[in-house]
Amino acid sequence: MSSKFLAIPVPRNVSFAISDLNHHHHHRHRHRHRHASSIFLLPAIFFNFRKWSPTCTSPLILPIPRKIALHPLPSLPPSSSSSFFCNEEEEEETAREAVRQYLEQEVGVSKDESLRISSNSPKYIAMLIHSVQDLDQLSSSSGELALWSSGAPLSFMDKIYQMAKRKGDKGMLPYLESIGLTLSSASHLARYLSSRTLPTLIHQVKYVKEIFFSDSDDQGLIGKYARTMMMNLSISVDEDVQQTLSFFEKIQARRGGLNLLGSWDASFPQLIESFPGLLQLPIESHVKLMVEFLHHIGVPEGCLGKLFLLFPPLIFYDIEKEVKPRLLALRKVGAEDTDFGMLLLKYPWILSTSILENCEKVLDFFDKEKVPQDSVTNAIKFWPLLLGCSINKLKVMVEHFSELHIANKKLGRIIARSPRLLLQKPEEFLEVVLFFKDLGLDKASVGRILARRPEIFAGSIEETLKRKLAFISSIGVSRNQLPRVIKKYPDFFVCDVDRTLRPRMMYLMQIGLSKKDVGFMVRRFSPLLGYSIKNVLMPKAEFLVDVMEKPLSDLVDYPRYFSYSLEKKIKPRFWVLKGRNLECSLNDMLNKNDEEFAAEFMGVGRRLASPIE
Repeated sequence: MSSKFLAIPVPRNVSFAISDLNHHHHHRHRHRHRHASSIFLLPAIFFNFRKWSPTCTSPLILPIPRKIALHPLPSLPPSSSSSFFCNEEEEEETAREAVRQYLEQEVGVSKDESLRISSNSPKYIAMLIHSVQDLDQLSSSSGELALWSSGAPLSFMDKIYQMAKRKGDKGMLPYLESIGLTLSSASHLARYLSSRTLPTLIHQVKYVKEIFFSDSDDQGLIGKYARTMMMNLSISVDEDVQQTLSFFEKIQARRGGLNLLGSWDASFPQLIESFPGLLQLPIESHVKLMVEFLHHIGVPEGCLGKLFLLFPPLIFYDIEKEVKPRLLALRKVGAEDTDFGMLLLKYPWILSTSILENCEKVLDFFDKEKVPQDSVTNAIKFWPLLLGCSINKLKVMVEHFSELHIANKKLGRIIARSPRLLLQKPEEFLEVVLFFKDLGLDKASVGRILARRPEIFAGSIEETLKRKLAFISSIGVSRNQLPRVIKKYPDFFVCDVDRTLRPRMMYLMQIGLSKKDVGFMVRRFSPLLGYSIKNVLMPKAEFLVDVMEKPLSDLVDYPRYFSYSLEKKIKPRFWVLKGRNLECSLNDMLNKNDEEFAAEFMGVGRRLASPIE
């Protein structure tokens, strides 16, 4: 045989898997130098004896470069965990089975649950394998088996089993990893839960999951509301709210952000890391009592998850010492017992000390501004997030309202109807004011629009206001005609273009009016934009054409016709005129009060019907 090759005696019952030795060594040894005693070096190739398989029966001949030092290969003890695994998958599968048996036999977990845990804790399994390998290496170096507390060789599965027992976490680590925690977080939490048994912890987690995540949140609505609560918070907060905000930040940092707040898989690990006490709360003597109490004050069955996810500290509160006294404090805002559940759902932070303290300041502020108490009460009930707003911010918004001649009772009507406007960014509000001024409206007109439809000022200029104006322009209203149309009917800014405005105008064209006619009618009487097809436009148009036998052109001349009651005014007056064989325009028939109509067409001064709607 050539001196360039070395014949290596190979046991008759094993062979080398050579094809991937370089790759295997690089993958398994790049972070550590274990099994050093099990490997010898040949040119560019490492041999790991964990790759033996029982097929080869002949010597292996490999090339040997010149000037290479060969190191003898020490014998492996028969107990080595590195023996007789064809690949890592087999090794890991054996380790998982050992962990499953350990959980079932030593910890008391059911077979199905132990299988689920062992199948979903890969980091824990890897840790056990590495620990066994390290101990095997130490045993090999010392030539002792005593390190395994056994006088006889152990199988790899037995070693994993023993190693799981040695860790002393009583199955907590693999379980916590299986429900989504990182191994480092699980290690920290396992020490905190050392007094618990795993079966009781599993029961606790299932109950917490049932309360917090029983309802589907596919649309991410819980996360969206959490974002709204944060955006409208402008005061210093207490520890409970601060902890909640930190929890939200952890969710936000994940892919998908706060939209995943209502997702068990995404947010439960962060929930437990932020509030580990959830796993220690007594279920029977505390959690169930809290659930029953919240149902009693009006929180619906399917809403508890939303409430607790938006304010987890609530579940820790003492009902008698904390919850009830704080609910009673809400009576200052006019809340009754029947209001408590809805207030909690609208603003879960309302029971925190910082929000309750700010509540006093908010009430005092509106009292000094001489805003009627009923208006303040209605505003807070409708939008309790007002209680998280700083007084300085409220002052700024109220000053802007005052510049538009909105104060006292007018201010009360605005905040009762659209309390969110007070929480708007001042610069955004002023942008809307400037938008209307640029259209040609003076300050007084803008103030009247604010008093009539305050929600318009909370809308987006680009996405809402300009889009509505574009539609009005498309039906024939020119820019210099816009101020008149807006003053008469600013309500169209809160109508949906596709669902209301366009269908109404299309109906008028479908019955025979031209687009030019419709534009002319809107310019003369812009409230036409707000009338329902089914309840107003259709029945009145049909009565005009089918019964009164008048042309549609009469509607163009007098679009206000649609504003009168069909049953109380249009029909009674038409039948009077028909009975006397009289003909007149729609304007003459309807644009008179009852006395004027009776005097002109009946020669008497008695009342005919109800006044104009």
